Amino acid sequence: MKFLVTGIAGFLGSHLAERLLTMGHAVVGCDSLIGGELINVPPEAEFHQYDCRDFNSMLKICRGVEVVFHCAATAYEGLSVFSPALVMDNIVTGSVSVFSAAIANGARRIVFCSSMARYGRNQTPFLETYTPAPQDPYGIAKVAAEQALINLATTHEVEFAIAVPHNIIGARQKFDDPYRNVASIMANLMLQGRSPFIYGDGEQLRCFSHVEDCLACLLSLGLSDRGLSQIINIGPDEGAISINHLFRSLKPITGFEGQAVHLADRPREVKHAVCSSAKARQLLNYQTTRELDSGLRDVVDYIRQVGPRKFRYHLDLEIRNERTPRTWSERMM
Repeated sequence: MKFLVTGIAGFLGSHLAERLLTMGHAVVGCDSLIGGELINVPPEAEFHQYDCRDFNSMLKICRGVEVVFHCAATAYEGLSVFSPALVMDNIVTGSVSVFSAAIANGARRIVFCSSMARYGRNQTPFLETYTPAPQDPYGIAKVAAEQALINLATTHEVEFAIAVPHNIIGARQKFDDPYRNVASIMANLMLQGRSPFIYGDGEQLRCFSHVEDCLACLLSLGLSDRGLSQIINIGPDEGAISINHLFRSLKPITGFEGQAVHLADRPREVKHAVCSSAKARQLLNYQTTRELDSGLRDVVDYIRQVGPRKFRYHLDLEIRNERTPRTWSERMM
């Protein structure tokens, strides 16, 4: 089979493409390289440096594709409060462009990677049956993209599934981006002997998911008939930890002996965000096979392998005021 993986130079997209190739499938991929790295692209894949918002480019690379995995996203939930035009344009326009091009070319199935930002401040653990209540522009954009996919796929009789991966960690995760990936940001700073930053009291609760555990579910959605026309959380619902706990877990792995620096809360950040994985267990045989420490060691080992880096403030802040996190406005990392 021939697959399209958008965001193929990114963390999740590169792992997914690699797995599909080892299974003997053909993979074409695209990435704008805003958040991805060319070195992540499997050499066996057909790669195009295209922006998903460019419909004509999407139309071209969707030719002959049977299944689309739309992993590309400006995955900047916190930043979306201060750069909403950038984030929403990339997610909404980019997603609809991919969906439309895939359908126009006769693709059989589209698997969209959404976000638990769709749930907002709903009661935890988040259930797929909840009415979305996003608290920031990123979550709003993801819900809009979901609705567009459901509308287009049902109208044109195309199979679809919506996966909700969350807090994925592992090797190849972007670690020099100051706007996302809390575990990798912390590890990069700590390996440089620098104190990481924690927003607010640090008691925000999250569950971290190893990329390997996510892949099995995504592959099932792309290759089997399980989970079609469904929204499915992909990731653990056991072992929720605070950001403070995350910092303490990274200390022995990185060898860092200092303390974290606490800053003001970030606007619109959801305090407790944990998704139920009951549906994934039932439909996709999801199970947690890699524990938190194992995933964190993969993150740290990868950074050690390629070398810690300075942070790249590669995206402009559209809104600067007293609510803007100092780590961004003052480039503290």
